[in-house]
Amino acid sequence: MSATPPSAANHPALPAVEQAIRTRTGNAFRIAAAHPVGGGSIHTALRVEDRSGAACFVKLADAGSAAMFAAEVDGLAAIAASGSFRTPAVIACGTAGAHAFLVLEHLELRPLQSAADGVRFADALVRLHRDRGERFGWHRDNFIGRTPQPNTPHANWAHFFVEHRLRPQFALARAQGFDAELHRQGERLFDRVPALFLDYRPQESLLHGDLWHGNAALLADGTPVVFDPAVHRGDRESDLAMSELFGGFPSSFYAEYRLSWPLHEDYEQRKLLYSLYHMLNHLNLFGRAYQREALRLATRLNQELAQRRD
Repeated sequence: MSATPPSAANHPALPAVEQAIRTRTGNAFRIAAAHPVGGGSIHTALRVEDRSGAACFVKLADAGSAAMFAAEVDGLAAIAASGSFRTPAVIACGTAGAHAFLVLEHLELRPLQSAADGVRFADALVRLHRDRGERFGWHRDNFIGRTPQPNTPHANWAHFFVEHRLRPQFALARAQGFDAELHRQGERLFDRVPALFLDYRPQESLLHGDLWHGNAALLADGTPVVFDPAVHRGDRESDLAMSELFGGFPSSFYAEYRLSWPLHEDYEQRKLLYSLYHMLNHLNLFGRAYQREALRLATRLNQELAQRRD
């Protein structure tokens, strides 16, 4: 077993994490090792083990992140209840002084690689999206990354997306001093978004909400797994658009999804809208490297929607 970095082994929240695991599982779990886990950009992630090798996955952050962890617990529960994907079981969630923690079941995961992997994952996503509600949004607000994501329920998806997705992201970008032209494009776009839904009425599907390849995997037996959700009810196309934004999914995934549940003919245009939301969020979280692409998407959408009206 490799040496544990002091920053992981000596984290002040680990005694509380250990006690929470013991209380929840009713066993004598004692943390013998804590190994940093890569891949996250928001929280400290650790694999903690006892002397027998039993392991848990732990997220640690400042106490202000407690609401973020609670929202993640809620989202994982919703996806698990849909009977679509496997999600890591929640072991504990709480605070310890200045720190918040989330303890999850540790799963041995592998990335999607083969055509068969893509088919399995698509079938699970169709099952998730077939889980329908009565209104768009969610029963609570949550987060996309560490950005607050308002989810006030609404009967109209275009209105919901403008008011609870685009406006907050554009406002945050303006407050951080990003390109004024980006803000002007946003102002033009708000009134034009409904035109994308004149001939298309999305269902209130249960969505993962942050479906990039880093939040998707398989167990060794091929069972599809998702985690780190930003759950809400919305247009299923938005999950697919996010999956395309950064790549990483086999082409068989898209072919199988479309075979099982064909997409509307205007998906490619609405994909720009959904990609814009996530690009704005990346701009607001990670900085100017995403500004040019956010501006490109907003400008192209405005140009195409203006042509529709002419």
